[in-house]
Amino acid sequence: MEREDRVETLSEAECLRLLSTVPVGRVVYTEHALPAVLPVSFEVLDGRLVLAVRRGSATARGLDGTVVAFQADLLDPVTRTGWSVLVHGRADVVSDPEQVRRVLRSGLRPWVGDPEPLFVALVPELVSGRRLFPTGPGTPGRQTRRPTSAGPTSAGPVRTGPVNTGFPLGS
Repeated sequence: MEREDRVETLSEAECLRLLSTVPVGRVVYTEHALPAVLPVSFEVLDGRLVLAVRRGSATARGLDGTVVAFQADLLDPVTRTGWSVLVHGRADVVSDPEQVRRVLRSGLRPWVGDPEPLFVALVPELVSGRRLFPTGPGTPGRQTRRPTSAGPTSAGPVRTGPVNTGFPLGS
């Protein structure tokens, strides 16, 4: 059983800092009255998350003017460590021409190429995150995991290759 002292609750500032270290997250919105989840490229800009989507896509239509959730993480399946951040807030299409030019200069683009991408700004209203620390000998300040009677294979197989999340690439 995992020990709760492996998990650290992150501050909002740390969550936003961590989000700025990864280029892709998952946006959760409603499409045809059902929840939809799609990976999108994004960046943190002036305390907002700016998502890049294809203009005219179902994602673009589903995001504008709605409350959405956004999740990004960086996890290591071998050591079972990493972090995860969840943001809830209102999403609105970026329509100010100067803001659009600024985002274009940053290089942010949708996963599926689009000569005229659409940018959606998500203003964080609820932000939460967790960091998962390793266990074992030599980990300062953390509880050492004790072996179980079932032996070292009781935790299941260890994956050493890339992790396929099953998400379609595109927005």
